[in-house]
Amino acid sequence: MIFLWAFIIGGAICVLGQLMFDVVKLTPAHTMSVLVVLGAIVDGLGWYEPLIKFAGAGVTVPITSFGNALVHGALTELHAVGWIGVISGIFKVTSAGVSAAIIFSFLAALVVRPKG
Repeated sequence: MIFLWAFIIGGAICVLGQLMFDVVKLTPAHTMSVLVVLGAIVDGLGWYEPLIKFAGAGVTVPITSFGNALVHGALTELHAVGWIGVISGIFKVTSAGVSAAIIFSFLAALVVRPKG
């Protein structure tokens, strides 16, 4: 049953993003920013963790989970070490993903030559 809910919830997030492209005419960067902020707000309200337990990969794979990771890391470190943890918590949770994106983009740029 979790596969069905992951498909439905993840699909709903993707439909929301597609509607932002087609109906609202947002750029890809604006759409991504809105989805990240939406994920951050949902986590700040405490709704993202129950949603993860309910839909699994349906909410951890889309870009909204990056907003969740930012806020979740900041709040966790805030409670553990105080206000300085807000900044360190963001980097602690997301640094591996951001580093991987930079490294793999660099490697792809070495292999693929643009035309023109």
